[in-house]
Amino acid sequence: VKMAGNNSYTIVEYFGGDDGYRCGYCKNDKGNFSHGMWSHSMTVQDYQDLIDRGWRRSGKYVYKPIMKKTCCPQYTIRCHALNFQPSKSHKKILKKMSKYISKGDLPAAQEDGEPMDSVCEEAGPREPTKVCQSDLKVDASADIKDEIPNCSAAEEVQKNSVDSTAGSSENSQNDSASVSEGGTDAKTPNPGLGADPSRPPSRKAKDLRRERRLQKDQKRQHGAGVSPAKPAHTNQTKTLEEFISESLEDSSSDRLEVRLVRSNPPNPQFKASFDASYQVYKLYQMAIHKDPPDKPSESQFRRFLCDSPLEAEHSPDGPEMGYGSFHQQYWLDGRIIAVGVIDILPTCVSSVYLYYHPDFTSLSLGSYSALREIAFTRKLQKQSTKLCYYYLGFYVHSCPKMRYKGQYRPADLLCPESYTWVSVEQCIPLLNNSRYARLNQDPDAVKDVGRALVLHKRTVMPYIVYSRKFKGRSDTAEVQEYASLVGQDCAERILLYRS
Repeated sequence: VKMAGNNSYTIVEYFGGDDGYRCGYCKNDKGNFSHGMWSHSMTVQDYQDLIDRGWRRSGKYVYKPIMKKTCCPQYTIRCHALNFQPSKSHKKILKKMSKYISKGDLPAAQEDGEPMDSVCEEAGPREPTKVCQSDLKVDASADIKDEIPNCSAAEEVQKNSVDSTAGSSENSQNDSASVSEGGTDAKTPNPGLGADPSRPPSRKAKDLRRERRLQKDQKRQHGAGVSPAKPAHTNQTKTLEEFISESLEDSSSDRLEVRLVRSNPPNPQFKASFDASYQVYKLYQMAIHKDPPDKPSESQFRRFLCDSPLEAEHSPDGPEMGYGSFHQQYWLDGRIIAVGVIDILPTCVSSVYLYYHPDFTSLSLGSYSALREIAFTRKLQKQSTKLCYYYLGFYVHSCPKMRYKGQYRPADLLCPESYTWVSVEQCIPLLNNSRYARLNQDPDAVKDVGRALVLHKRTVMPYIVYSRKFKGRSDTAEVQEYASLVGQDCAERILLYRS
């Protein structure tokens, strides 16, 4: 059993997925179907493994679309952050922000606004059971190793019941301060993050004109006869970081600052800015998602966007701020204009949700924040080499407005049957023919449901022990379904609550 940074188990309650509910994409009242689990606590590695099998969280509720049944199949999508290059439309968005920062001019609002995900509001179909970590114990009535030969999970259950020192605790010094990503602090990335330098792109006429203009400006500033400095990257495509840095060079009227604050457990900066952040969320939900004024309540905001099953974890080879759940706040001229809810996991930054002040809709903050989060992922990869992916949540090909996520390339979609990654370019022809498609033929199946760990009356045991102790129970099919959905590895680590 893997232990989180605070020596806690991953504990979930599985709810199944029989009832349909309203779809936020096609607005079908009963067409959206998903499996659901309430997570009392979860390690970041277990959640990483779950999202790599198509799961996604909304607060502490973790859900997985029933792909063959739901009206709008949702495919997990990830971007290869290190190889990402902004497209023309991405560059336009960065220029739009630059123009606003330097001149204060907001562009005309688009008619339909920007497509955005909706919060999973069906979280927790019934009240979760209260579970106290300190009360957990391991079943001692049978030798688990004899019950399941070569079962590493069972061996670790016994080991951890005696010595629960695994995992590193949250560093109080790191938790007491937010991490600021000031708009003007972008640095030149290490070689290898941009395009292949052996394949120089063709020079465009507008780039040459810009270069000559810069040279003339430098001559005027330094006097005639002074040799102007050569451009830094004459034969190499500019990186995302350079585009972002250029868009923030002239910040005389307003200054854009990105602040990272830990949301669980909430650090002082998160608490201090909570009210301002909630007010932006409330305005966003009313203007963009047309919620009535009483619906975006503070309790809803806490439940969906602040609560998280992920505890703060640190690793010697991990990022400086540690793993877990964070809010990335965009401050412009001293006020919050947008907030990106993200999870920092062992191999990725996972985007949970984005909300923004409706006055700034025309700045395309959804796309802008995605570009900033990709750049943030690249920054973290310098501290933790395996953290190199940016997860954008779900790609919904059957909803044209949600196809924009496929523009952050190179990107992969997760095959809903083999749980392997397939490039977006290969998937699109299949999805054009059918809403649901198996994207890869590689098999992947759970071999032994008996190894799944169960928590029953505060006692931890493999399912094979549980089924022998409580013969006649009718939940075998449900446990088998759960194990096949979370995968063999997770089934042997996560505790499935049984009442």
